[in-house]
Amino acid sequence: MQLTFLGATGTVTGSKYLITAGPKRILVDCGLFQGLKQLRLRNWEPLPIDPRKIDAVILTHAHIDHSGYLPLLSKNGFSGTVYCSRATGLSAAFELAKRALWIYRKAVLSPRHFASTIGPAIAGSARSHGISVNTGANPPPGVRKFVVCP
Repeated sequence: MQLTFLGATGTVTGSKYLITAGPKRILVDCGLFQGLKQLRLRNWEPLPIDPRKIDAVILTHAHIDHSGYLPLLSKNGFSGTVYCSRATGLSAAFELAKRALWIYRKAVLSPRHFASTIGPAIAGSARSHGISVNTGANPPPGVRKFVVCP
């Protein structure tokens, strides 16, 4: 078994830990980097592992720095299952939808600001695992709905 730190090293944000056990790869948390611009820019960098090779994601809780990278992970090819408690699933779906709406509003009001925010990590659509959230707002281009497993 091997543990690889893909985030939250040298900082307290962007939590991502890859567990490799034989042929299986499980990502524990899938968070965004937040805070200073130098940290946020790390959201634009590709993961050192192809998302298509990740079998599953386990969310420890719903905070954006633990779940906010899920839409981009999905957009880049992740097709596995996201495991979490029902409460975490509901909270993460709400947090992702709320963050997408916030970014969309910022992009409409100030397109230059959008480029320096965490926009790229929210701009993809998450795969459906059972719980969908309808924000009642027009989502950014390419975003259909945000969903997390039950």
